[in-house]
Amino acid sequence: MRNAKTQTLIALCLFVVASCTPTVQVAVPNEPITINLNVRIEHEIRVKVEQELDGIFSADSGLF
Repeated sequence: MRNAKTQTLIALCLFVVASCTPTVQVAVPNEPITINLNVRIEHEIRVKVEQELDGIFSADSGLF
């Protein structure tokens, strides 16, 4: 009789432990994924300003 109670208790403990294990679910989103590509590019403006500054500070300008 004691053996049956022990086995039942062990089975119950295993069931409780197994039911508490975390699960990971991967789900597909309902809405499509959107990527916002509104990027402001200022590279051309900076290059023009740098070229103008190089012209101002060149050795031929007579500034220095």
